[in-house]
Amino acid sequence: MTADASTPWLVAGLGNPGPGYAGNRHNVGFMVVELLAQRMGGSFKRHGKAQAQVVEGRIGPPGPAGRRVVLAKPMSYMNLSGGPVVGLRDFYKVPTGRVVAVHDELDIDFGALRLKLGGGDNGHNGLKSMTKVMGAEYHRVRFGIGRPPGRMPVADFVLKDFSSAERRELDYFVDRAADAVECLVLEGLERAQSAYNS
Repeated sequence: MTADASTPWLVAGLGNPGPGYAGNRHNVGFMVVELLAQRMGGSFKRHGKAQAQVVEGRIGPPGPAGRRVVLAKPMSYMNLSGGPVVGLRDFYKVPTGRVVAVHDELDIDFGALRLKLGGGDNGHNGLKSMTKVMGAEYHRVRFGIGRPPGRMPVADFVLKDFSSAERRELDYFVDRAADAVECLVLEGLERAQSAYNS
């Protein structure tokens, strides 16, 4: 599939569906795409062909400089994210190189960002599921959540809400991650990495 200016980008925020998970560290991908949807003036609606909620719109200035974007929240659980994402990729005819996964990352300090194309899944079940069904050559916006304290199991840590200290800064970091996605879509990976990788 070749991409031209009219080919959309697919930005998938990874998380778990349902209000019980909404504030979890594992759901920071949802938080970022929800902010992007607000900026575009759209609200998520269930997609007819894929198990996901989507918003279609544009990022950037009006006219040809803007980019078509589909924002998505897979409504499967995290470890099954690949099915909904590949369903949307095929439905919207998006090349894998224009798919962006926004996800939590344990090996990065809280709030820090790393953008990259391709690579391993680092034990992240959402990425593992995506890579299994469509290969690894999609973009990632990795949002640092840090490591669990003491001996807390990773599974417990990612399914807990951000701490009260983290919540004081969370809006700022989510805003910065949304900026990074926009920069990636509009100006490319290198520019976004130099501006936002920390």
